[in-house]
Amino acid sequence: MSERERLLKRLSSYDFAIAEMHIYLDTHPDDRSAAAALRVYEEKSGALRSEFEEKYGPLSPSDENGNRWAWISDPWPWDNQEV
Repeated sequence: MSERERLLKRLSSYDFAIAEMHIYLDTHPDDRSAAAALRVYEEKSGALRSEFEEKYGPLSPSDENGNRWAWISDPWPWDNQEV
């Protein structure tokens, strides 16, 4: 697994945890430890997102400081597949 794939996997794990914590907090709004965990996950996700975008470019079209076409810069995912 490449470094890029590892970063994406870690980022998606944190983003999944964030979504799940939001669902949990909808039904348990007074759980302070869950709210604290959510903040930690959001901070870690933000840091990983910044690290990924610094190394590999934006994750979505709106992430490149107003340049909505920067995300299509080469290489495309299928151009660098390891055999």
